[in-house]
Amino acid sequence: MSSTEPSDTLTAALAPRVSAVRVADGEKLRSVALSGLTLTVRSRPPARTGLPPALYVHGLGGSSQNWSALMPLLADLVDGEALDLPGFGDSPPPDDGDYSVTAHARAVIRLLDAEARGPVHLLGNSLGGAVVTRVAAVRPDLVRTLTLVSPALPEILVQRGAMPTAVAALPGVVRLFARLTRGVTPEQRTRGMMRLCYGDPSIVSEDDLAHAVAEMERRLQLPYFWDAMARSTRGIVNAYTLGGQHALWRQAERVLAPTLLVYGGRDQLVSYRMARKASSAFRDSRLLTLPDAGHVAMMEYPDRVALACRELIDDYTRG
Repeated sequence: MSSTEPSDTLTAALAPRVSAVRVADGEKLRSVALSGLTLTVRSRPPARTGLPPALYVHGLGGSSQNWSALMPLLADLVDGEALDLPGFGDSPPPDDGDYSVTAHARAVIRLLDAEARGPVHLLGNSLGGAVVTRVAAVRPDLVRTLTLVSPALPEILVQRGAMPTAVAALPGVVRLFARLTRGVTPEQRTRGMMRLCYGDPSIVSEDDLAHAVAEMERRLQLPYFWDAMARSTRGIVNAYTLGGQHALWRQAERVLAPTLLVYGGRDQLVSYRMARKASSAFRDSRLLTLPDAGHVAMMEYPDRVALACRELIDDYTRG
């Protein structure tokens, strides 16, 4: 070994100490190694064997933990797993550094193909909604039903709350933001995120807030945290500009799977007005509107979202 290369001991000493990701009661984490990609999957035992599989995909800055409130409510209906997209949650960055919507969709497809779990009931929120829309369009054989909670599909009039996301797509902005906000505590960041994503942040319990703050502390220690945020943000904005067969609205029109659309009336990131356009674009769709919900209805109103999912899956099963 060259004298200029750090030893393994020194490298380990210099690496940030990152706490373990939280696993709620009844949940398990497992790691799936693919070529150039390692994915973490969160699951809980289904109520019985033989249930159809489901896969949950989180949004920008989120993780598989975003589905921990909804998953147990559907555990008697589906064998559910929640994915940490590359660079988020407990999944490390992809080897190629590609955080585009297409790359995230490819990760979902590769996971399903590798484990032969498809077709699945596929659910996505925000960025995850755009990702699973693309999956359903290009690989209909993998999808039984599609549930989209505030999907990040292109809007002409961007919500005021989403403007910082658009600005963050500019090269260097996220890293500049990280430097300028170095003195902001994890709790302040978490509360700010909740104000942006929840229709009513006061519904968050003290325990849930404490867990969210701990998760924010953990993420801020990851050396790739800001890079994953910046590149994924840029991936969303770039996806909005694609035309032709790769345009997200064009792909929405190609989706064959029965689709549940969930929109919140207090969503600051995805306009409530987009519900009508989405209902027209997805050929076999139904709509759940929650006037008091924000951007993460499955975390704010898991009972209401679970009931709508049950109706969708039951109709699919009977159909």
